[in-house]
Amino acid sequence: MGRLSVEEFRASEKLPLTVVLDNVRSLNNIGSVFRTSDAFRVEHIALCGITATPPHREIHKTALGAEESVEWSYHEDTVECVRALKEKGYRVYAVELAHDSLKLGTDTVATDKPVVLVLGNEIDGVQESVMELCDGFLEIPQSGTKHSLNVSCAAAIVIWEMFKQLRVKS
Repeated sequence: MGRLSVEEFRASEKLPLTVVLDNVRSLNNIGSVFRTSDAFRVEHIALCGITATPPHREIHKTALGAEESVEWSYHEDTVECVRALKEKGYRVYAVELAHDSLKLGTDTVATDKPVVLVLGNEIDGVQESVMELCDGFLEIPQSGTKHSLNVSCAAAIVIWEMFKQLRVKS
């Protein structure tokens, strides 16, 4: 099927996109984000706070080895992680419902710099102190009775949208 080996993946050009998981509890959600990040060649995943890290059997169950291909790091404090990424020149977006959030599929995300997507805890979302550091907020338009999606589903949708916007420039 022409799939890359782990070594080829690691050596390949990546999407200028970093995913920050802010206190994500579910090991299955973490594994799913790894798998989606592998599919779209995300450059890095930052696991923050209570977010578990590989190696872990439950992460592997959904990552299916993507935790071996996608570069990742652990950070005790999400605020410090996001500050460091901003200092490196990244534009930071939280995936959250917020005043003046950009609606995926309608609004264009600024891609003149590498992008960081911050996804938050399954119950509480992205910490307010992290949101204060963000350059903007991304919203997935929804028309049902719920106002949120599972964090791994939201990550997949937003990573796909960023893949479409960022790959045109590469």
